[in-house]
Amino acid sequence: MSIRGKFLAPVARLAGLHAGLQLARFLRACRDCRDTQDRLLGELVASAARSDFGRDHGLGAVRDYSDFVRAVPLGDYAALWPYLQQVLAGRPEAMFGPGLAVRMFALTSGTTGQPKHIPVTDRFLADYHRGWNIFGVKALQDHRDGWLRPIVTIASSACESRSSTGLPCGAISGLLAQRQKWIVRRMYPVPAAVRDIRDSATKFYAILRCAIGHDVGLLTTANPSSLIKLAQAALEQPQRLIRDVRDGTFSPPGELPAAMAGKMRFRPDEPLAGRLEAILGREGRLAPRHYWKPAVITCWTGGTVSLYLPQVRELYGEVPIRDIGLLASEGRLSLPLEDDTPAGLAEITGNFLEFIPAVAAGQSSPPVLRAHELEVGQEYSIVLTNWAGLWRYQIGDRVRVVGKVGSCPVYEFLSRGLHTSSITGEKLTEHQVVQAMRAACRQLGAGIELFELQGHFAPVPYYQLRVELPAGVESSSMSESMDSALRRENTEYDAKRGDGRLGPVRVKALPPGHFAGNEDRLLRKLGRGEQYKHRYLLSDIITD
Repeated sequence: MSIRGKFLAPVARLAGLHAGLQLARFLRACRDCRDTQDRLLGELVASAARSDFGRDHGLGAVRDYSDFVRAVPLGDYAALWPYLQQVLAGRPEAMFGPGLAVRMFALTSGTTGQPKHIPVTDRFLADYHRGWNIFGVKALQDHRDGWLRPIVTIASSACESRSSTGLPCGAISGLLAQRQKWIVRRMYPVPAAVRDIRDSATKFYAILRCAIGHDVGLLTTANPSSLIKLAQAALEQPQRLIRDVRDGTFSPPGELPAAMAGKMRFRPDEPLAGRLEAILGREGRLAPRHYWKPAVITCWTGGTVSLYLPQVRELYGEVPIRDIGLLASEGRLSLPLEDDTPAGLAEITGNFLEFIPAVAAGQSSPPVLRAHELEVGQEYSIVLTNWAGLWRYQIGDRVRVVGKVGSCPVYEFLSRGLHTSSITGEKLTEHQVVQAMRAACRQLGAGIELFELQGHFAPVPYYQLRVELPAGVESSSMSESMDSALRRENTEYDAKRGDGRLGPVRVKALPPGHFAGNEDRLLRKLGRGEQYKHRYLLSDIITD
């Protein structure tokens, strides 16, 4: 072990011990899900009883779950906005009781309209941070080769703008990275300031330039597409990277803020440049699998982003991949504790969770179940109450329960919202569409990550598939394979195809780089992208 390792090891062991105790407490809490949730609900209600929201909803009289349901209706962001708007203007007492300070506003990563502002209180931040501790210690317990090795984290800025009272508004991932334990931050080879770079190409090149010479043990991000973009920084311009390494320079492909220029300083590294040159000569490219051997990669693996995973594995090698869980600006909702599955334990210690059965979605007064009442194999839409001022908030994430630990459900993410399209009553979901594309790609021996499916209302309605076709794949074969796969995924689609109410899928071939160009333009506009998710199924119907 190096001198640096000997110095850091005792501190790391203490940090690991603390996180291990948090993991043990969480697993004990899962044994009796109902009791854990009852206690949390009591704390939430008591804390907010003296807020404007609490007085308006009679939280002071709430004694149990039945009282809670009668006092607070199901709602969404619009329903809470009158109170959230006051918090944003500097009146935290509109939603929170005494002693609960707001540190920032997390911005949702919606791709249209104005972003939502979610208050990040001390307690909310502590719960989110604890979830990451539990997740991280279990991942490192299972992959000890990552212990005390550098960590590459791809996150967005915690301060993209400021509220009228001066509080930062941005990505909670950026704030969490800033507030990580000292020992963890010592493992970051990439300066925190890189998160503030708005130009996407420059940001990913900067991450790679800072990390290329390190023995990276862990890569973590939300969307696996970010891992692909990181790899492309070397794949597309290997000589630029090698020259920068050799000369100790930094020449990004895009705009670099003037304030960042002085922070990107490097020493010439002729040996590393020589190794990279040798790899390029031998392999014909610089892929991460050639210069890094991480112990584990952590990112989303479920729902629509699963289409990125084959390319991630091809670029990074056969590295274990662990899903980071269902997490959003509104909170962490699951904790995966195993590799190669998007499923995780419901995070019942930081969120009071309720669930609407998927079959009842859209009803004006749907049935609502508690976490301990869920059935394995069934699908639900999540409703949450937590320390961010969200009360019976219909976040809309759709999950499928795959098991239980104690009485706590284990579920996997399917889609954000219902993401459902229905021309003739088929109720096609985005999850089904992604599964169908995976099946079509297996049949055709092709790899497709990005596409769009959208309904067209015509004399015989149909779905149009907009896709960049790989070499050797004809539109007709893609149409037939995708249509057949959709029929297997959705019985109503199959029935309506069978009786002629729906026509077969029609393919519109797009030029190479179409989706990548659109995404780059969107991310430049948004200025953030680690939680960006491509829409595969568009729910609005086009009329010919």
